[in-house]
Amino acid sequence: SSAGYHVSPSSSMKGAVFRDPTRPLSLELLQIPRPQPGELLIRTKACGVCRSDLHVLKGVLPFVSPCVVGHEITGEVVDHHPLTDPKIVHRFPVGSLVVGAFSMPCGSCFHCSKGHDDLCEDFLAYNRAQGTLYDGKTRLFLHGTGEPVYMYSMGGMAEYCIMPANGLAVLPGSLPYSESAILGCAAFTAYGAMTHAAEVRPGDSIAVIGVGGVGSSCLQIAKAFGASDIIAVDISDEKLQKAKIFGATHTVNAIKEDAIEKIKTITGGMGVDIAVEALGKPQTFMQCVQSVRDGGKAVMIGLTKSGVVGEVDINRLVRRK
Repeated sequence: SSAGYHVSPSSSMKGAVFRDPTRPLSLELLQIPRPQPGELLIRTKACGVCRSDLHVLKGVLPFVSPCVVGHEITGEVVDHHPLTDPKIVHRFPVGSLVVGAFSMPCGSCFHCSKGHDDLCEDFLAYNRAQGTLYDGKTRLFLHGTGEPVYMYSMGGMAEYCIMPANGLAVLPGSLPYSESAILGCAAFTAYGAMTHAAEVRPGDSIAVIGVGGVGSSCLQIAKAFGASDIIAVDISDEKLQKAKIFGATHTVNAIKEDAIEKIKTITGGMGVDIAVEALGKPQTFMQCVQSVRDGGKAVMIGLTKSGVVGEVDINRLVRRK
């Protein structure tokens, strides 16, 4: 029944549909999705393009298709399910400006109940494995035929998307839609890594290997947390130049010089307190591990092709932490 909804069930929207890596995205008409209890219908204002989206589009990360990718969005709340908890409706009334987190935690599984939203069982079992939300059903269907279209996170590359309330936060009116879209993944991921995994403290020396969206966010957060030497490592001089704006005190082009040796030279031969790998390649994985001082931390963020393995010197890991 459409009773209680604000949006007509006959309405359609445009979405960028992915079918297989040999074909480009196609702009197709979809039914405007209907939120279930605890979910909100969002009119998408902006959606970032993340490297993991590109991994799906290139077939590097297997994912069910046809699907709509895009998992870092800003938008406006336009509808609720009539049976949604009034507290959610009060927090996110129609017209609210919101930002969506890519992980969309269920809030009730074993890991969520212990505060580890990033390990949400339902997110991995349903969304990442099946392209659905947590009742095992997608919210996206082609207009006209009703063919199901699956969702990579919320499927943000469409005019509207469905988000569980647990994955949303209010976007302050002072922040612009377009630039704020990356808060839901690039900034969100970087903040979690620097706060919870790296536990950055004032005076720490840090190397960030790979300064794309996530890596650049790591640089900014490291600076905000009071890190001393902040070393950006990449193979693009253009990215390294921008890294200085984001807080890098040193830059290393890994094509032109040995990144590990340069990092050790900058840190007086010791290596950094914290090294962050934000690219997802075996070579950069090894650089990250070998750039850390004894007792330091190597933090891995970058995703890669399924089955790719990174090597670690076991004796150094055991003896020198």
